[in-house]
Amino acid sequence: MKLIGFFNRDGGTFRTTDMAAYEKKAEQVFRDAGHDFEAVVVEGRNIVSAMERAARRDDIDGIVAGGGDGTISAAAAIAWKNGVALGVIPAGTMNLFARSLRLPLDIWQTLNVLATGEVDNVDIGSANGRAFIHQFSAGLHARMVRYRNGYTYRSRIGKMSASTRAAFGVIANPPEFDVDFEAGGIRERRHVSAISVSNNPFGANALLYADSLRSGELGFYMAKPLRPLGVARLAIDMLRGRVRENADVMVMHAPEVHLHFPKLRQLANCVMDGELLPLERDVTLKVHPGELKVMVREGTAASVAREGAVDSVAI
Repeated sequence: MKLIGFFNRDGGTFRTTDMAAYEKKAEQVFRDAGHDFEAVVVEGRNIVSAMERAARRDDIDGIVAGGGDGTISAAAAIAWKNGVALGVIPAGTMNLFARSLRLPLDIWQTLNVLATGEVDNVDIGSANGRAFIHQFSAGLHARMVRYRNGYTYRSRIGKMSASTRAAFGVIANPPEFDVDFEAGGIRERRHVSAISVSNNPFGANALLYADSLRSGELGFYMAKPLRPLGVARLAIDMLRGRVRENADVMVMHAPEVHLHFPKLRQLANCVMDGELLPLERDVTLKVHPGELKVMVREGTAASVAREGAVDSVAI
């Protein structure tokens, strides 16, 4: 394959990595595996435009993106739009998409896995046409990110500390709002504290990422109005990977979800793949089955298919 690698020098692990050495190692690993590969180290503010230019080239088979979840989300949107393959180097704090793809979280080890791996097709989500690989959320999560963004941090540990402080702030002051939804043939109005729509249902893990990205369905989660104690219980269940067991949470699976916010505040926010954005009054969320080409460890697709068959028999 003809590939270009884009490494965000400002992203997570790369901030403390010898990027000249990493660039050299990446080119060696991919070329030894038979690929035509060029690596580029880019500042965070320039990486999206650089990937967009590369993905539009007729002679490119794929892009390899290294950085945090924001960089990977942008790269996935670009790869999806242009029909090229995406390779993920997990250099961020949570690396949720890499976990769903079952990639190693070590940035050096991942080079070998991608270079000797295979291309698979997985699902990608969209909200009003904007791609997301992990989730869209409103309410509790959006408020927490807004609080976190108000703190100053310059490192991965600093970001985690800011997130913890923000979480306590949300527990003390949970939001409430109305939403009209349509999903799976059901139309209702609910008064809630949180909404989350994920690209494939969350697995039973504390980080809330999908175990598989091949179900062709969105995970749709709503939490009824919560008081501080209820938010704390929800947080504990999230850490235990037991959100589905929380009595305050409604869970649905559907290929499409429509949301309408009848009393939308002017400065209301949502979060898409970790980015805080203005919340629109009407949001249509869709899953696009198998439309994103990704580079994964050799044998991953067959392994996931076998697991899916076992799960179907068990059900």
